[in-house]
Amino acid sequence: MQSKDKTLTNIIKGIENVKGENISIIDFTEIENTICKYFVICDCQSNTQVNAISSSVKRVVSKNLKEKPLSIEGLENKNWVLLDYIDIVVHIFKREFREIYDLEELWGEAKIIRLDKNL
Repeated sequence: MQSKDKTLTNIIKGIENVKGENISIIDFTEIENTICKYFVICDCQSNTQVNAISSSVKRVVSKNLKEKPLSIEGLENKNWVLLDYIDIVVHIFKREFREIYDLEELWGEAKIIRLDKNL
């Protein structure tokens, strides 16, 4: 678990570096047959900021842990970008898209840790 803690810490640092907001971690570790161990979710105001957050997360994780995402989705429209670090999937939303998809509600049986109390 220690390497996952380091990855989580660096992902959150990357988000915070460029003012990502409403950061939540959905912890799937107590649920069987899930696609990963954690979702990290944040939102922001603009497509430009979605791009900046995804770039910051990639840069911080790569610099500190020498890890790159397995895949990246959503860079074309920048409304919702997903970075897949295998056991941790990062979701970066423009605020209105986060409200539409409401992943925390979708995964209500999982433990949700809110790092920003604005949610």
